[in-house]
Amino acid sequence: MLKDGHGRVVDYLRISVTQRCNFRCLYCMPEKPFSWVPRENLLSYEDMFKFVKVAIDKGVTKIRITGGEPLLRERLHIFIKMISDYKPDIDLCLTTNGFLLKQTAKLLKDAGLRRINVSLDSLDKQTTIKISQKDVYDDVIAGIEKARDVGLGVKINCVPLEGINDHEILDILQYCQELKFPVRFIEYMENSLASADIVGLKAKDILNTISSKYSFKKLPRQNTSVAAYYELENGYQFGIIEPYEDDFCESCNRIRLTAEGFLIPCLYFEDALSIKEAVQNDDIDGACAMLEKVLLNKPEKNKWSKNTNENEISSRAFYETGG
Repeated sequence: MLKDGHGRVVDYLRISVTQRCNFRCLYCMPEKPFSWVPRENLLSYEDMFKFVKVAIDKGVTKIRITGGEPLLRERLHIFIKMISDYKPDIDLCLTTNGFLLKQTAKLLKDAGLRRINVSLDSLDKQTTIKISQKDVYDDVIAGIEKARDVGLGVKINCVPLEGINDHEILDILQYCQELKFPVRFIEYMENSLASADIVGLKAKDILNTISSKYSFKKLPRQNTSVAAYYELENGYQFGIIEPYEDDFCESCNRIRLTAEGFLIPCLYFEDALSIKEAVQNDDIDGACAMLEKVLLNKPEKNKWSKNTNENEISSRAFYETGG
């Protein structure tokens, strides 16, 4: 069993397989040029898998594949199959923008992937172009439908932004109800790489909008969930992720591995240690020592707060960590 320095059990590994993304979303990396990290800088799937086996053997029960956009990394289904074959009952998930899902959903499902989270910030083509800076709407919707058709579990993530897509909260909620997809509305996380012109909605604003049409009740918080969940009168449940609330971190059970081999203890912090050399040299004991050190130094909470100022805005690149 893995535990951090605050006694929290860590059983969830998030693996960013690439920094690359084919979108330039306003809240993530709108000004970053389309560029590629040299292949030799990335951990191979084989070297990543050496660490994955250690993590599973030490108690990790859930693995999420992220990016950037993970479907841009070639042969991703091979990596997924390696994990699934090693631990068939592991909760194996993927977070994606959905653009390439139509072509890859069946391949991923057959490889052992169970569930996907898809970023869907708008149901309007022009708004989608404004947020992602690319004409992607039709492909994303087709990808979501294909994933559903091949039997993948689908969850929707939406980041409401003031004056951009905040008027679509009820539409997104209705869309997800009709398709029986869970939806999580995510408060925009302040970061220095995002557009300076955007303002995110807080949970109270999202709930006020939903209450204009629906009655709902708050559900008891699940132990390791980052989201607070609510239930409509018809039984449908939706979530809200509030990184500025203390309970976002209270039961954190996550550790992150980047495409270049850095172990990151916290979404906010820059602190990280590299296992790249260790796994490339088959020094599994060395990789384990790095893991133990990162866990020991895992912070109790992030530095976001309800009164975030410039000094508190994270410089963490979410396209490196997968959020």
